[in-house]
Amino acid sequence: MPWSFIPRLRPQRPRGVAVTVAALLTAATLAPVAVATAAPAVGGGGRSAHAGVTPDGLARLKALAPVMGCAEVAELDLTGVTDAPVDITSATVVSAGTPAPYCEVRGTIAPADTIVVRLPVEGWTQRYVQTGCGGLCGNATINYGQAAGCPVLADGSVASATTDMGHQGQNDGSWAAGNPQAQIDFAYRGVHVTAQTAKAIIRAFYGRRPAYSYFTGCSDGGREGLMEAQRYPDDFDGIAAGAPANNMAVQNTFHHAWNVLANKDEDGRFILLADKLPLVHSAVMARCDRRDGVADGVLDDPRACDFDPAVLRCRPGQDTATCLSTAQVRVVRRLHEGATDSRGRRLEPEISHEWGSELEWTLFVPASQGQTPMSENFALSYLRYLAEPNDPRPDFELEDIEFTVPSFWRTVQSSSYMSALDPDLSAFRRGGGKLLLWHGWNDQHISPQSTLAYYDAVQDTLGARRTASFSRLFLFPGLAHCSDGAGPNTFDVLTPVMAWVESGRAPRSIAASRTADGSTRTRPVFPYPTVARYDGTGSTDEARNFVPVTPRRQPGPGYRWVGERLYSSDYQTWCRAVDGRLVCRPSRTWLTRRGDLAR
Repeated sequence: MPWSFIPRLRPQRPRGVAVTVAALLTAATLAPVAVATAAPAVGGGGRSAHAGVTPDGLARLKALAPVMGCAEVAELDLTGVTDAPVDITSATVVSAGTPAPYCEVRGTIAPADTIVVRLPVEGWTQRYVQTGCGGLCGNATINYGQAAGCPVLADGSVASATTDMGHQGQNDGSWAAGNPQAQIDFAYRGVHVTAQTAKAIIRAFYGRRPAYSYFTGCSDGGREGLMEAQRYPDDFDGIAAGAPANNMAVQNTFHHAWNVLANKDEDGRFILLADKLPLVHSAVMARCDRRDGVADGVLDDPRACDFDPAVLRCRPGQDTATCLSTAQVRVVRRLHEGATDSRGRRLEPEISHEWGSELEWTLFVPASQGQTPMSENFALSYLRYLAEPNDPRPDFELEDIEFTVPSFWRTVQSSSYMSALDPDLSAFRRGGGKLLLWHGWNDQHISPQSTLAYYDAVQDTLGARRTASFSRLFLFPGLAHCSDGAGPNTFDVLTPVMAWVESGRAPRSIAASRTADGSTRTRPVFPYPTVARYDGTGSTDEARNFVPVTPRRQPGPGYRWVGERLYSSDYQTWCRAVDGRLVCRPSRTWLTRRGDLAR
């Protein structure tokens, strides 16, 4: 059976490593440990005991030294570690520009998953952190993302790894043409086999498995984290999933295509250009900024803003630089509300772009005619090469997409293996896993409504109390896609996940900061639906002057839209490459039947 086909929903733990690795483990001296004082690890497999907890909530784990040299890692026999051969191409010590020296291991998991693993050469504190990547991936670069001040990253005491998810470069999506295995690796396999391989290398290098294993990623990295939680719940003890592109097939087709096409006239010219975005933003702030008690250019919950762009419609004789035409008003409203068909049926969750995020709309609103917005590139890369996995369409143009319900179901068939929407995370929860979801309210790439809809589906499936026992959602006011934005945009999501796993300390707030023009603003961000409100004393730039407030009623839309059933447990398939084609099982699901009816 080809290595890409994994027909069980809860895979077994990785098999033992091959003889060479096993021999090294047998020879290693493993010191006895004391009784653990915190909840044991699950996915890490090491379950190493520890004595006490740091002020950050992290377990005080014994620092270990390697039991073999860095260069020896290149000679490891990793046969049987995962479902395909592993080839380690290099293992060298890196000491420049890093908090502590590490052994950098590079290699490939067949057929084409490039991996990078970092192993501290002294003082490893028994933690493993795997990082995700963004976009369509295609490069193996360890990036911890939002982890400012994480102590075990600052001192270089964690082992880490990442993968390019089965292909190199080609961000236009053309890597997927005629390459079903690369599609599978990008969809879900690449991250999983990397975790298996990295843990085996760690065990050989230190003579002990990781005590705790974590995953952190944003954008597609957020999707990767959620895919792990639903398909491979034993891989990681804690996952930080930011701005997840988990509704991948909808996000990279109807959402981004609408961003561009909703702003074009019958002649294909853009109606709204970027010079009008500050005008719209100023009007939004004038209407809604003070509603959260502070005039700071940031909305703590944009759903509470009832801005109507019609207030900017030009009056007779008004300078057009200070107002919007009727057509521009219509575009602003359509960009805010999101994709619909001609009858108003929603083809993505309502709201597509939150009020307050207008300055970030340059992702899809160009500065001048003739420019190609990034949203167009995102949509075409998916529509040409991933929406029809066995039938690439390199000549597909954005105008070829049809905003109809039948077209929707035909287009999103790849959700069955590419999207991470299953709200039943009970296996991950039962194993002790913790999930920290986070998103920026000003995200210009992926609507926070998608994450809200997913979190709501998890609560509906598992119950609010059970969900809160293992998962929290943090929404950062003013934060753009993964970073930047007008609000406090630097923070640490990794330490709270570690503390929750290692000492049971559930995250009650996350401190965020933003430095601009020589001054720093700090704010607390509380688990949804709680928001931070100014207590009326002291500077509004200091987090200590804000308190948690939970509104009695949640503002904003519901989650009624054409594809709402995608947030379910029965859309998912497992795939394999057969004679150059992608074949997925089960072959018949409610999703495939919807697609058949739409043809």
